[in-house]
Amino acid sequence: MFQMPNSLRILSFIALTTSIAHSQATPTEPEKAVLPPQEKKANEGQGGKFMKEDKGNKEAAADKTEGAKDEKSKEDTSADKSEKKTQTEHSLTLNGQKIDFTATAGLLSLKDGEGKVTADIFYIAYTKKGVADPANRPLTFSFNGGPGSSSVWMHLGLLGPKRVKLRDDGFAVPPPYQLVENEFSLLDETDLVFIDPVGTGYSRASKPEEAKNFFGVNEDARSIGEFIRLYITKNTRWPSPKFLIGESYGTTRAAALSGELLRTHRMNLNGIMLVSTVLNFQTIWGSEGNDLPFVLYLPSFTATAWYHQKLPADLQKKPLAEVLQESEKFTSGDYNEALLLGASLPAQQRAAVVKQMARFTGLSETFVAASDLRVSLSRFNAELLRDQRLVTGRFDSRYTSYMRDRLGNEAERDPSADAVFSAFASTFNHYVRHDLKFEDDRPYNILGGVGKWNWDAENQFANVSEILAESMTANPFLKVHVSNGFYDMATPYYAARYTFSHLNIHPELMKNITQDDYTAGHMMYLNLPDLKKQKEDLAKFIRAASQK
Repeated sequence: MFQMPNSLRILSFIALTTSIAHSQATPTEPEKAVLPPQEKKANEGQGGKFMKEDKGNKEAAADKTEGAKDEKSKEDTSADKSEKKTQTEHSLTLNGQKIDFTATAGLLSLKDGEGKVTADIFYIAYTKKGVADPANRPLTFSFNGGPGSSSVWMHLGLLGPKRVKLRDDGFAVPPPYQLVENEFSLLDETDLVFIDPVGTGYSRASKPEEAKNFFGVNEDARSIGEFIRLYITKNTRWPSPKFLIGESYGTTRAAALSGELLRTHRMNLNGIMLVSTVLNFQTIWGSEGNDLPFVLYLPSFTATAWYHQKLPADLQKKPLAEVLQESEKFTSGDYNEALLLGASLPAQQRAAVVKQMARFTGLSETFVAASDLRVSLSRFNAELLRDQRLVTGRFDSRYTSYMRDRLGNEAERDPSADAVFSAFASTFNHYVRHDLKFEDDRPYNILGGVGKWNWDAENQFANVSEILAESMTANPFLKVHVSNGFYDMATPYYAARYTFSHLNIHPELMKNITQDDYTAGHMMYLNLPDLKKQKEDLAKFIRAASQK
């Protein structure tokens, strides 16, 4: 749900109108996450080291010194005035219990070591009223992906007191759009803070030419980490159980933040919730010499073909879970071996793999063979329903839209992104003004607003899983919850399985990781039955991780 830099071919929940990436090596995430080019890497992966400090990483606490207070610059004064916020009172009924809460919408200023404001970050916070001891009340910070997405998706889709009204299966409804009370909000379990990174929402750098200082894996983690420190300090929440929840690239951010918060602020978290996970971009970015994504995508192809009734009759009549078990067995066995052997694969063995691959993808043997056993995501989306002149979705492969170019070999756009973008944009722009009373004439950047992203390494894949592993080792009480959508073709569930099975942590720490699966896509919560299940799963996780 966002827009990406041109050099990255824009992968966001944002750029809902952009074309789908030409291959797994160049995915495009119209709403939620820009995935890095294969030659970039989210962190240096230095054998378990937390993200490196650079010159600009002065302890933000310096802005609290008396000198900084006494020598406020014009920029400070102006930004302090812009650090506006509104507070409104609301109530919500959850499980028969009335929840009274305060909603705060505002800007919080980040400052450098000299006390000069560098950026204003927009946030919306929901705080339950009548809590005797905030130390016993969990606090969750939420953000989406991109890079370049605002926090609107989980805010108005999963966690907040209101949600966008769609069909129960998550499919689109015609405009005008509306919000309804979210009976599955997590406000009964935790206070919530939704953060818009610099460049998204109403968040802006103080000087446009310095916005680039916030656009990067480490840069982004530092700014959001400083926001979290400021928020809990200003609101007296240091004693509270603290959680992060991120979606898509937001899961990358959450893993990076686990290290940033611990290293810079000595802040241990109780839990991290990862929705549609990508920690290691090598698992989803296909390229010359990297066959891993082709292996990890195949079970998602199977799920999609099963949903659209394209598998052989014997598979089609079985439950999805059983079909996926068979697909995973083939994928990790014969298919993986075939790609490993490459050009040395014997012809007879190759023919057998072609046959099985066609069986588990719904594609023809001719197409599979012509693809050299390597079917890219965009080509799969264009080919599966070609006979109906339809393309399948990337964020949610249950969605389809009409194919304009009958001979096209790649999907022209993402129907699952097209289906929801306008509904979220329209309802949020009304909600923030009408319900939260926050007025700002600037465009609210639902998606987009960021420039070239610094993946912080050359000729490597972005991989922050090492940071998460180090954080879990340093803080053995840290719990991790992973939400996977079977129809998510942006961050396939089998790639998440692979990442966590290769996390390289002690077996006892592996017990701190919980994974739950859902029969929907990247935003599995748009499917009402999965929203109910996800609420139950996350509530259970928060309660367990908050225990003292």
